Amino acid sequence: MQSGTLISLSAYFILMLGIGVYAWRKSTADSSGYLLGGRDLGPAVTALSAGASDMSGWLLMGLPGAIFLSGLSQAWIGIGLVIGAWLNYRLVAPRLRTYTELANNAITVPDFLEERFADKSHALRLISALVIIVFFTLYTSAGMVSGGKFAVSAMAMDYTTGILLTAGIVVAYTALGGFLAVSLTDFVQGCIMFVALVMVPVAAYLVLGSDGLSRGIAAAEASRGLSLSSLIGGTSLLGIISAAAWGLGYFGQPHIIVRFMAIRRVEDLPTARRINIGWMAVSLAGAIMTGYVGAAWFALRGGAPRDPETVFIVLSQILFHPLVAGFTLAAILAAIMSTISSQLLVTSSSLTEDIYKTYLRRDASERELVTTSRLAVAAVAVIAGLLALDPDSSILSLVGNAWAGFGAAFGPVILFALLWKRTTRTGALAGIVVGAVVVIAWIVAGLGATLYEIVPGFIAASLATWLVSLATPAPAESITQTFDAAALAAKPGV
Repeated sequence: MQSGTLISLSAYFILMLGIGVYAWRKSTADSSGYLLGGRDLGPAVTALSAGASDMSGWLLMGLPGAIFLSGLSQAWIGIGLVIGAWLNYRLVAPRLRTYTELANNAITVPDFLEERFADKSHALRLISALVIIVFFTLYTSAGMVSGGKFAVSAMAMDYTTGILLTAGIVVAYTALGGFLAVSLTDFVQGCIMFVALVMVPVAAYLVLGSDGLSRGIAAAEASRGLSLSSLIGGTSLLGIISAAAWGLGYFGQPHIIVRFMAIRRVEDLPTARRINIGWMAVSLAGAIMTGYVGAAWFALRGGAPRDPETVFIVLSQILFHPLVAGFTLAAILAAIMSTISSQLLVTSSSLTEDIYKTYLRRDASERELVTTSRLAVAAVAVIAGLLALDPDSSILSLVGNAWAGFGAAFGPVILFALLWKRTTRTGALAGIVVGAVVVIAWIVAGLGATLYEIVPGFIAASLATWLVSLATPAPAESITQTFDAAALAAKPGV
């Protein structure tokens, strides 16, 4: 690795660890501070933290790789995500922020569901926590795969060392500073990702020119026998539905919706929404254009990367001085680490609040709960790292499976819980179980290549929640009164 690149990456590592130390000194005295930052995030930090934790390494590696191989038909993923994120801010964010505070200050998704449906059996909490632990461990392993591939392509390290380096730094600042560290590092990482995703495709286009881009795309299309420039070329209606359906996943992603729970005031959500959607639109466009311009570049000049998911890395190294290339490569680490840290924290919160405290140590002190959360962060990281040891794993595939699992298991239930007061505890439980089971069965049956598993999972979970709720006794008046109070205070029009 060249010295300029090493300097940039080292500065990035030091910055992340410094933020972790700052957050450790500021907000980790109790579990609410450690796991939710004391509900004191501003709109800008909320927006970029949600965006950075959402996008992960697939934004700079998985999505450009898909566009590089298959063309603009894969851009439907980005279109679906922008629409889904906007709807998430409109339908979920204001009500969830208000409801979780009214519902005994719930600080996790399972905690909210238990309070929302007055579930004294803890069944909702337990099932929800298990879904989070299983799918987030898989999701975190996708981030570890990104870290390993990054180390091989950009840092001349071996794959396993890359996993260890990525996991070590993320665990350090997440375990130290908790939610505040994760949110602040996400904010910085989101800024880095935004700049890099504009720089790389613009620089490549300026070198190629419009004529070079046209000739390169024509050469790539001729060699691959498909249309790279068409949103519908080389795909089918089911393919478009599958790609756009990624947007359905937003309603059920615990690491994203927990940001809504932590924002300082409901009135800050419109500002957060505008920042987040603007950031997303530009970042996704940059990722799409990186893959598209990259296809033209390597068709004309040769030297295409062996792994299409490293096209952003290779272009960065070709186009920029090592010091600047180090900055763009730090953007990949930012994407990887921002998501891993959020996933580790949400998983540790479920292990600590929803299992350890609920079933093992009801009288645990705040200090004990924070220590347990830190240990859980390390334990989940180890398991995810072991799952990521196969260097041939596809980042986009791993992320897609986990995204579908959460989107189908939690998305419909969260929407029903916030928007329909007739939803019952049994209906919510049925929705979570059916959504998760259908997604897993669809994956195991190998049907994901035909239709993305979130589509049947989301539909099945919605029907299960609705039908079982209608078939079971209506919620008690005390539950519906809290629902009405939350809906009124949430100002759903914001």
